[in-house]
Amino acid sequence: MSHTPPPAASGLSRRRLLQGAAVLGAGAGLGALGGPAPSALGAPALVRSRPEVRWGVQSGDVTARSAVVWSKTDRPARMLVEVVATADSRRVRGRWQVDVGPDTDHAGKVHLDGLPAGTELFYRVRFDADGQDSEPVVGRLRTAPRDRRDVTFAWSGDVAGQGWGINPDSGGMTGFEAVRRLQPDFFLHSGDNVYADGPLQERVVLPDGSVWRNVVTPEKSKVAETLDEFRGQYRYNLLDANVRAMAAEVPLLVQWDDHEVTNNWYPGEVLTDERYTVRDVDTLAARGRQAFTEYTPLGGDRVQRALSYGPLVDVVALDLRTHRGPNTENLAPDGPGTRILGEDQLARVSRQLRTSRALWKVVASDMPIGLVVPDGEVAQEGIANRDPGSPAGRELEIARLLSDLKRHGVRNVVWLTADVHYTAAHHYSPERASTTDFDPFWEFVSGPLHAGTFGPSELDATFGPRVVFSRTGARAGEEPNDSSQFLGHVRIDGDSGVMTVELRDIGGRVLHRTDLTPA
Repeated sequence: MSHTPPPAASGLSRRRLLQGAAVLGAGAGLGALGGPAPSALGAPALVRSRPEVRWGVQSGDVTARSAVVWSKTDRPARMLVEVVATADSRRVRGRWQVDVGPDTDHAGKVHLDGLPAGTELFYRVRFDADGQDSEPVVGRLRTAPRDRRDVTFAWSGDVAGQGWGINPDSGGMTGFEAVRRLQPDFFLHSGDNVYADGPLQERVVLPDGSVWRNVVTPEKSKVAETLDEFRGQYRYNLLDANVRAMAAEVPLLVQWDDHEVTNNWYPGEVLTDERYTVRDVDTLAARGRQAFTEYTPLGGDRVQRALSYGPLVDVVALDLRTHRGPNTENLAPDGPGTRILGEDQLARVSRQLRTSRALWKVVASDMPIGLVVPDGEVAQEGIANRDPGSPAGRELEIARLLSDLKRHGVRNVVWLTADVHYTAAHHYSPERASTTDFDPFWEFVSGPLHAGTFGPSELDATFGPRVVFSRTGARAGEEPNDSSQFLGHVRIDGDSGVMTVELRDIGGRVLHRTDLTPA
């Protein structure tokens, strides 16, 4: 999605200060480990340091019996994972291991299985390298229940966009702390986990004359092109204590959108952006996808997947990037211009929703259905095409999916998304639409979690959307603060089955609430 960058930055090089601090920290670490100090008269003594785990731990794709655990170290090592009942328990319920090396940037994932359902569990991660063990790092997860107990989850997206990175003066990426405080069963990250096309500057002067200070790393100083530069986008976010703390306590379900690669990308595109020396988008996408899968607790390598979280909810995550056609005016009656899911994914998603036995079916979409998201003056980046008439272009695949769900009697379907950098509640109805072959449904939008704010966007009337609520920031591209960043929170009551959807700002205020009674 196209967004306006922040004002130009200037002044003291924060990067040089950080690099100097890192050198000092490394020297201090040797003393803390009790190793011998370098000799002033002879060659330095060899110190065998312990592997580092400064990027924390994450869990993801949690079900009743399984989960994925992620972590990373700084050298080739064996990643060892233990599952225990309490954080300090010595009674181990299961052990797993995997070797990590430079082929994954020393990041590793283990797939835990045979877990007890509906149970809070702790996991300890450590790395062994040549007999040297790292400090253990502890995480927590809750497996999906098999009974109808309450389920809660949160969602948002869009991190480190529009030039807003980690600002120590404002507490860092505090949107993640807002998620952690809610203690949801899991967090749905709706895409734009990173802004690989959004370099950061060290100082940004705000409209009131104050200065926003970004932590900056070499990889965040330019657009990402090499594999290591894409990896550096994720390493950057993990510098933030809020990000690490939330990921250690709340399991993730991650999607991707465009900024994990570059703005508004599609397969086969050739960039004209002069910031890039690598302009073949397929090459950039392959590198961006590898970094995404290496640095997130994604189970497998497919972004599109279904997560069953007990009898109350299944989440079906979409991938609106991998199979889409080019960005055009989005009015084609057939052909490549109609693709947003692709035939195989469309059939798979329909089947996953039709066969779901859960009370609620959540479609996790990395883009909204009815909001117009342009790519320049003519082309469209999103599903909607700005024409209120019958479905055309990418709308055709969505119309087929909605029609299929109606034909098979699939009820209680809710769409959740982010992408547009504000929060809104939309109700879609055939009574207001130019096409009538679908059942009414809700779509809730919430974000950004740490990026500039925009909106509201224009609504395309094809599927009969109505804005029930919307809230934007105070100005376009506004810096992250308690009232300009948004997330959604869902609670499904185990007794009644009522789904309560709250749209919140990260300051903790509930801006809108909708109670949905299941059919």
